[in-house]
Amino acid sequence: QVQLVESGGGLVQAGGSLRLSCAASGSMFSINAMYWYRQAPGKQRESVAVVTSEGTTNYADSVKGRFTISRDNAKNTVYLQMNNLKPEDTAVYYCNAEVQLTFPGRLYDYWGQGTQVTVSS
Repeated sequence: QVQLVESGGGLVQAGGSLRLSCAASGSMFSINAMYWYRQAPGKQRESVAVVTSEGTTNYADSVKGRFTISRDNAKNTVYLQMNNLKPEDTAVYYCNAEVQLTFPGRLYDYWGQGTQVTVSS
């Protein structure tokens, strides 16, 4: 069974920085794209950033220029460096991975448990 474990959330003042990590473990063949999502109270979950297995990245407009997603394929880990944080970044952040369990085989979606990020003004 594949597990995603996030870490790095916390409380920070506006303008500060945090770095989130998400490590995938378990039996798998490969990981395709890895994502960070977030969900604020009373709002729908939204995509924040994505990084493909080749390293191509894409960001939500609201975080462009402030957040950086990266991954270490040897460690099956994805990171989210968050700089110049704003109160509106407050949310539970979730990582998501598209995992191929066997070759050949289809992709399966896995989610982490979420980590709270709170930005005070």
